[in-house]
Formats: sequence, C-alpha cells, structure tokens
Amino acid sequence: MTTQAPAEHTHRPAPWVRTRLRAGPLAAVLMAALAFVTVFLAAAFPRISDRGADAALQDFVRQKGLNPTSLQTTSKVIDGDAASELDRVQQTLVRSVGRELTLAPSGRAYGARALVDRGMGNPEYVRIAEKRTDPVLGLLYLHDLSARATLTDGTWPTPGTVGGPLPIVISKQAAETIHIELGDVIDNGVDGSGAQRSTVVVGLYRINDPQDPFWENLGCPARACLRTDPEHEHWMTSGFVDGNSLAALARWGSNGENFWRLPVDPASLRADRLDRTRDTLRSFLTGPAATALAGAAGRHDLHTVSGLPEILTRADERYRAALPLSTIGPAGVAGVATVVLCLAAALTTDRRTAEIQLLRARGGSRTGVLLRLTGEGAATILPAAVLATALALTLLPTHRWGQAVLAALAATLLALLAFPARAALLWVRRRTPGGARRVIGELTVAAATAAAVAEVRRRGIGHPGAAVDPLLVAAPLLLAVTGGLLLARIEPVAVGSLARLAGRGRGLIGFLGLARAARDGSGRRKPSVLPLLALLIAVTTTGFGATVLDTVDHVRSRAARIATGGDIGVSLPDYAALPDSFTKAAAALPGVRASTGAWVENKARILDADQGYSEAYLVMVADPAAYAEIARTLGVGEFDPAKLAAGPGGRDTPVPALISPDLAQRLASGSSQVRTPNGNDLRLTVTGTVTATAALPDPGKPFVVVAAGPAWERLPDAKRINKWFAVGDIDPEGVRTSLRDNVGAGPVGLAKLVADGAAAVGGTTHGLPAGYTVHSSGENAAALADDPLQHAAGRLFWYAAAAGAGFALLAVLLTLLRAAPERTAVLARLRTMGLRPRQGLALITTEALPQALTAVLGGGLTALAAVALLGAAFDISTLVGARVGDVITPALMPVLLPTAGLALLVALAVAAETLIAGRRQIATELRAGEQP
Repeated sequence: MTTQAPAEHTHRPAPWVRTRLRAGPLAAVLMAALAFVTVFLAAAFPRISDRGADAALQDFVRQKGLNPTSLQTTSKVIDGDAASELDRVQQTLVRSVGRELTLAPSGRAYGARALVDRGMGNPEYVRIAEKRTDPVLGLLYLHDLSARATLTDGTWPTPGTVGGPLPIVISKQAAETIHIELGDVIDNGVDGSGAQRSTVVVGLYRINDPQDPFWENLGCPARACLRTDPEHEHWMTSGFVDGNSLAALARWGSNGENFWRLPVDPASLRADRLDRTRDTLRSFLTGPAATALAGAAGRHDLHTVSGLPEILTRADERYRAALPLSTIGPAGVAGVATVVLCLAAALTTDRRTAEIQLLRARGGSRTGVLLRLTGEGAATILPAAVLATALALTLLPTHRWGQAVLAALAATLLALLAFPARAALLWVRRRTPGGARRVIGELTVAAATAAAVAEVRRRGIGHPGAAVDPLLVAAPLLLAVTGGLLLARIEPVAVGSLARLAGRGRGLIGFLGLARAARDGSGRRKPSVLPLLALLIAVTTTGFGATVLDTVDHVRSRAARIATGGDIGVSLPDYAALPDSFTKAAAALPGVRASTGAWVENKARILDADQGYSEAYLVMVADPAAYAEIARTLGVGEFDPAKLAAGPGGRDTPVPALISPDLAQRLASGSSQVRTPNGNDLRLTVTGTVTATAALPDPGKPFVVVAAGPAWERLPDAKRINKWFAVGDIDPEGVRTSLRDNVGAGPVGLAKLVADGAAAVGGTTHGLPAGYTVHSSGENAAALADDPLQHAAGRLFWYAAAAGAGFALLAVLLTLLRAAPERTAVLARLRTMGLRPRQGLALITTEALPQALTAVLGGGLTALAAVALLGAAFDISTLVGARVGDVITPALMPVLLPTAGLALLVALAVAAETLIAGRRQIATELRAGEQP
C-alpha cells in the first residue's frame, strides 16, 4: 500500500497595492482627498463658466423684448385668403421653424393688416384743437382676439356685404376718447380710384392686459394713441375685422399684408451654439431655409425678417469681452494646483526614498518600480477622480460636458503621474546645484515673459468680438512665475543678510531661524522654489483680478454720475418748468453739497458773423459756481465760474459763453449769437472751451453754456428751468417727494394729452407725472451692474481666488511637512542643550514665516506690475455696462486686501502647524530608543 506525500504549500506574496495602502492608510486617504478636490475644481470651473454664459445670453436676449427676438414673416393678402388659410400657414411655419429653433409658446401672433391707415371724417369725432386733423383708423385681423380681449358692447365682427361698410370692433377706451358710438358708420374717405371707403362699429372691447408684450407692433388696440407729428397731431386707434374679411380689408387699405410672428424661446439659447443658431436664423431670412419655407407654405412671396442675429452677435461680443477675467482666475488656480501636486509628490518621494532605493537594490527595474508606484496611486486617485467628476457634472448641470471632462482628465493624470515622475528623478545623475542649466531655464522663462508682455502691449485692446487672447491670460501667470524665480534668487540673500544682522544681537532664536530659512534641508542656500511659485501665482492672479473688478466698480460709478449729471438729476418734458419752490426745497435737502437748476434748449441755432448756422444745445445755468463744482466733482467740463460772470447790459450786450471745441474755430473769427426756437437772439462772447458739460453727458452736437442770470435779463421770456443737478450724499426719494410736493397741477392742453398717453403705457413712475424723472447715480450704477454676464464673470473669479488661496495655504503646509523631519531632529538636539519648548516653537515660526511672507509680498508687487504692464489691453466696457474709454491702472487697496488676507492666513497656518505638530514631533524625537 502506497501513501501519498503531503502537498507542498507555495508562498504567495501579498499584492503590492494592498500592502502599501495598509502600510500608509493616512497618506493614501490624504492623497485621495487632494485628488478629489483638484479634479472636482477642474471639472467644476468649466461648468460654472458655461452656466454663467448661458444665463447671461438668455437674459440679454430676453431684455430686448418680444418683437426684436422673433421671426417676423409676411406675405401679401390675395383673393381667397381667409382665417383658415392663415391657420394652415401658421402650422406649416411652426412645424418647419420648430425643427431648427425652439419657439416660445407665448407671444405667437398672426393675422393680417391694412397697409394704409385712413382718416375718420365724421364731424362729431374729437380733433386736436391746434391742428384740427382727423383721427386715424388702422385695420387688422388678429387670430384669437377674443381670448385676449373682452367684448363690452355689441358683437364680434362678421363678414360684411359687398359694397357695404366693413364691420369692425374697436376698444371702448378709444371710442370714449374720440367719441365713437356703437353702430357708427365711419367715413374713411376715398381711395386712389375714387371709391368710397367706410367701416361700421359693431362692437366695443377691452384689452385684458394692455401691458402684455404680445401687443407690441400691433397698432394701437387698447386705446386712442396721440400721434404728435410735427405738422399734424392727431388721434389714432386700431380696429379689428373678421377672419373672412381679409380681401375686403386689403381693398379698404389699398393693400393688405398677412403676418406671422414666431418668437424664439430665450431659454433654449446656448452660448456654445451661437454660431450655429445665427447660421440657422440667416438661412430662414435669406438662405435655403427661406426658399424651402416659402415652398412648404405655398406662398412664394413669403418674406422673413428678424433682429435676433444682430442681437446674438452683440451677445457673443459681450461674452468674449468678459472672457479674460473669467479665464485668468481658473488659470491661476490651475497653476497653483499644479505646484501643490508637485509638492505633494516631492513630500511622498522624500518619505519613501529609502523604500524605492531598496526595491531597485533587490533587482527591481526602473520600469517595474514606476509601474508599481503608478498602480498604487491609481487605486486611490482614480476612484476619487471619478467620484469628483461625477459630482461636478451632477451638481452643476449644463448641456455640455466635454471641456469639464477633459479638464478633469488632465487633473487626474497630473495627480496620478506626479509621484512616479518625481520618483524617477531619484535615478537621474545629480548635477552641481546652481549650474548653467538653471540659469538658462530662468532666462528662458524671463525672455518668454518679456515677449508675451510686449506682444500684449503692442496689440492693445482686441476686437470685442474676437476670441480670448491666450497671451492676455498667460501673461499674468508668466509674470508670477518670473517673479517667483527672481524671488528664489533674492530671498536667500536677503534672509541671510537679516540672519547676519540678528547674529550680532544677544538672542539665538532669531539668528538660527533666519539662517535656516535661507537654506534648504541639506544646508544649501537654495530654498525650494515651488512654494514661492504657489503663493506668487495665487496672489498675482487674485490681485490682478481684484484690481480689474475694483476699476470696473469705480468706472461704473463715474459713468453713472456722468450720465446723471451729478449724484442726482431731475429732468422734465419740454412743456414743463421747475418752480422756484422746488429748487429751494431740494437745495436744502440733507447731503446736498452743490446744486443748480438749468434750462437746456435742444433746438437752438448758433449764428456766426456770416449768418451761417448750426444746430446746438443751449444750456443756461442758474448758479455757475455750483455748476462748476458739479463739473469738478464729475471730472467733466471743468471750468472757472468767473468765465461766465457778466455785468448788467441791454438786449444787444453779449453774454460770456463756454462752447464746445467743434464751435471754437467757427466762432473765433467774429461775433456770434444763439437763436432760440421762438426766434429770440442772444449775443455771445466766447470766454472758454470745454470738451463736455454736466448737463449733456452725450450731446452728439455742439453746445453753448451761459449763465442764466445775464441771459434772462436779455431774454425775459426764457426765464424757466427744466433741469436740476446736485452732488452729494442725497436720498433720491427725498428729491422725488419734494418734486411731488412742488410740481403743481401738472400739464394742460396738448402737453396733458402727451402726458396722459405716456401714463397709459406705463410712463408714470414714483407717483410723478409722465416725463418728470429723478435720476440717481446710485440707481443708475445698480442698473448697469444688474447684468448676469458681469455677475457670472465676477463670481467665477472670486471662486477661483478662494480656491487659489486654499491651494496656496496647502503648499505652505506641505513645505512645512517636507522639512519637518530634519527640523525636528535639529530641535531635539537643541533641546538636549537647554533650548526651552517655547523657544523651539519660536524657532520654527522664525524659520517658516520669512519665505511665506516674502512670497506674499512679492506676489502683491507682481500683481501691481502686471496691472501696470497689461491693464491697457483690457476692454472693461462690457463689465461696466456702458461704453467707456478708461483703462486699468495700478491701485493699492485691491492688491493690498487679498495680499494681507493671504499673509494672515499663511501666518495662522504656520502658527497652527507649529503648535499642533511641533511639540509632538520634538517629544517623539527625544524619546527615540525608549522601550515601550
């Protein structure tokens, strides 16, 4: 009987990755956390940018109104057209256009209109007293009118009889204004062929919501509108016919036009598809799609127009103008994060150098060791990266994911390969430090920076529609890198000099800490440049962006003050005048520093010695001294009020005048005079030239400024005020209250009709009559700032600034941790020689702070230099909200605040690390060799 030998048990080595993770779980978790944060930010910033761009685009288009952002399609009314035919074409258009563009469900309108409006000759109808012009009627057919209007009297129209008056309905409010009665046969005169045209009012209606944008460009359906043509002011209203009376409508109006309005849904627009959307729109307007649309509708004269392509072009220009600020912040974060990952890789390599060298000594190949290190990192970094990417895509939903995924992939690869790449340097032959290679590398970076800055300055401000300039984004980062390299050369020398000065004193701590700060762990005078770069990039990009935003705020406030004419401006319609009681009451309001009334005549004429004339503004200032103070405060059109001083004189005595530069050469050859619209002449003596004036922020034509007192002596009938300006910390509501209390009974006659018409369309504000407006520079600035594009750019920048500051602090902590073993050993030896614990903590602080604080200070100086060198290349008009010519100039406070804040955080981080880790590490070192 044979017995079976026992099987041999083979030894299976434990998997490398599992063993390593069990050996250092805390390090693995921290690396996974760092990778998670880095990848999440890399994926989040493109998503935040995309969301902000889409929201800004949609809001910009929505603000333009319904008609400019719709496709307006028209076709001639022909025999046989009826409501059913318009319904069929509407369905065809919606189906064809809707395949390419998302149409808004509300705001769609279609129908037909008469191309010629006709007068209403009934003698009992109301005419404007001054001109006695007949009121005017326009006719339309509107699909589904009964859903938007309520019939108050009579019936809805029906098809009329051949040769009889055309049945219509008009608004009850218009009927009351013009004195139209239900059942009236309106005499609409004769057409070109001599045929009599008439309509009969069969019903009266009330518009359910007169302020609904749906009614834009549909005549005057809700009321009687006052048309103030220069030669014949008259009433005008719209009437509606039945859908089967389109041919009769065309005959009544000499011709007719069918129309279809298809509004594009702003919520469907995407910033990344602007070019495609514009191409689609243009194809529907004048391209192949327009031909196909006409064929599908069966109407070959179909024509489509829209203002949306131009609106989208302007939106694209705004977006591209804001891109530099939106890009610089994330670019800075990318730079700081790269430095932090390199520092983390260096720290890990220092900690595991002996282990890696042991693997090589036991026969491991370079490739095999690097693959093991890469696999070890993949086990922790890849799951964290996948989770971070998924979280960013989920929390920040947008239609596009390509850029976010690419950025996350790049961050993942950097986090995964940084440690193996740093470990590979262990096998590179050591070269003498400070050799020619480093000098050549630093000079190359400096040369690239100089070339980039020079090219950016040579280009100047780019075209507003151009793509973001990579050099404009890279130049601040290159300046930060160059500053970091320069500081790495200067800082050891400067700190070493301070150490020598401290060595002359009695204390040991300052000298020893500064001496160690000037050297790295091996005793060489070459501290690591990576933490310097991290802090410099963070401070430079934050300071640069903060300066841009601060400049935008100041320029916006100044632009708002100039547009207002001061901190507060009051303007009235042409028919009105401000009473003296208001100017006195307003001048006494709290916060008013200087105020004056003025009369601004828009239709004056300047006559020269040859009796030639030019249109100009005439500004009569009640208080020249206060007006000069307002001009000085605004920085616009400053002048010496003595130049407007004049003594008493007769009607033909010239008055001193300030004129615009375009009038200076023309009036320099002899006497001149200004003529008001009522025919009065005022002789002028030119005493100075101003390029602008506070009362006219954007005149667009020549202007003349005179003191009101002398002018009123010569033109007594011109003694009135229609503007009021003031500077100071003034509450606009107080000015509005004073204006309400002092405007009196309001306008009369034609002026009252104009005011009532404006009030009917929402012209009355803050309880003031129509046309009476109180402008506030603060409110204007807030309106300019109320722009999603500005908010998105600023929000993205500050998110990036916070992330950059966090990474910079992490770089400081990693630097401290990297130097901790060698520093702990030194402190332990010093403790054996009598160094007290408090002195040891002071030594750690003295060693760690100089490099960090020097880097922060250097970053602030680099930010100021970047602003001085690159500020002129930024167009800030889009961020301001108005066209401005200001450039970005260095300012201390925008750079000082983030610099000081980061310096404080760095100091607190160093102190915290010293207090938390310093004592424990020293105690551990001192107990080395003790038995448990």
